[in-house]
Amino acid sequence: MPGHELSTWQRIRLVLVLGSLTALGPLTIDTYLPAFPAIADDLAAAESAVQLTLTGTLIGIAAGQLLVGPLSDQLGRRRPLIGAVTVHVIVSVLCAVAPNVAILGVLRVLQGMAAAAGAVIAMAVVRDLFAGVSGVTMLSRLMLVTGVAPILAPTVGAQLLRFTDWRGIFWVLAAIGAVLIAVVTIGLRETLPPEGRRHGGVHDTVTTYGRLIRERTFIGLMLTGGLMMGALFAYISGSSFVMQEVYGLSERDYGLMFGINSVGLVLATQINAKIAVRYGPHRVVTGGVMVATIAAAALLVNAATGGFGLAGVVVPLFAILSMVGFTLPNVPILALANHGRSAGTAAGLIGASNFAFGAMTAPLVGAMGTSSAVPMAAVMLVATAGSLTALLFVVRPRTISVHLADHAKVGRPAGGDAQADRPMQQPGRRVAPLLHDQRVGAAESHRDGLLVRAGLAARRNRRPGPHRGGRRRRYRERRARSRA
Repeated sequence: MPGHELSTWQRIRLVLVLGSLTALGPLTIDTYLPAFPAIADDLAAAESAVQLTLTGTLIGIAAGQLLVGPLSDQLGRRRPLIGAVTVHVIVSVLCAVAPNVAILGVLRVLQGMAAAAGAVIAMAVVRDLFAGVSGVTMLSRLMLVTGVAPILAPTVGAQLLRFTDWRGIFWVLAAIGAVLIAVVTIGLRETLPPEGRRHGGVHDTVTTYGRLIRERTFIGLMLTGGLMMGALFAYISGSSFVMQEVYGLSERDYGLMFGINSVGLVLATQINAKIAVRYGPHRVVTGGVMVATIAAAALLVNAATGGFGLAGVVVPLFAILSMVGFTLPNVPILALANHGRSAGTAAGLIGASNFAFGAMTAPLVGAMGTSSAVPMAAVMLVATAGSLTALLFVVRPRTISVHLADHAKVGRPAGGDAQADRPMQQPGRRVAPLLHDQRVGAAESHRDGLLVRAGLAARRNRRPGPHRGGRRRRYRERRARSRA
């Protein structure tokens, strides 16, 4: 059933199911953050070694998405998802009994690989069912559900530490994985029919990856989103030590601060669902990355000078996370627009890039030291500035022609075909792929684009009313009378 035929209740259920799957990654990453000091003490490990377990998780999530994405394009969405979540449950149990930090780090890589399936397949399911305005709205709603995970995860982790040790957190993650297996089995149907799947094995996968990385707009958007995610994980990795050891927050206060910042991210995603339709997702991404870069610069200045104390750090962090909320839902929509049949592979590459940048930035904060907020702020500034550079000079937002007509409203399902995987270009002008439903085809999309441009031209040329352009009209009338 195409996405536009779903009832309101079916859409709500789909958002909850996909949101819970996407939340598996943030839960796996964030729940044990308040336990970093406890893990270091219990396993007699250095703080940097404990932070490397987070890096291992991010590496695992990045690698897992590269593996699960192509598998979901060839085997369908459900089977790889159920298998990966089952592995997540088993590895979570093994993490709970890890004897030292080295084994814990290896297990966290495997746990991250298994958790990756939730995010990449959820994104592919959205691409299977929705396009255009509906796709932007659906991803924004998913971010609402997903945003609850970072809000609750550190708080839940801190509360669990009151009743158990850090190992109990991994037992809870195993239980969550078991529940998700039941949710997927009952509540998620297959969205990729056999005739829409790719065939060709490893060679086809490698060819698809090669085609994706040669596309300028796709690779630019991948860098834009990945570097913004790198800034986010620099915050996740460094904030626990900075806030608790530098600014003296307790575990409970740190969880509260983390939750408030996450609220900003969630609110931004919901506002994004409205303004992306009005102004276009490419403009929203541009504005969000610019504001994030300015806020990161302010964060570095305040951290270096001590200006405004704790508020001088928390307020810019809130702004940066809010801008992440305006960026992350729009980047996949723009990047996946012309990759219907390879949605899983493309989504996996985007997700892998996000977590690869996260894996690179997270250890940098620890390596540069946690005695002040300066290392965290410096890494976040470099990441946001790099994201802005990729957006302006690789993606070049002014060249993106965004077509937000939602063809699903006229009965067109959002699947993909071979022709839909090829970018659309206007004659005489190199532009990025149009944001349109992939089943419509080149001819219909070109026709609709002409109609849109004709409508805009008609609006520009229509006779102005008494309160619209009156001064210019009177000037032309005076000129005409003077010439007569």
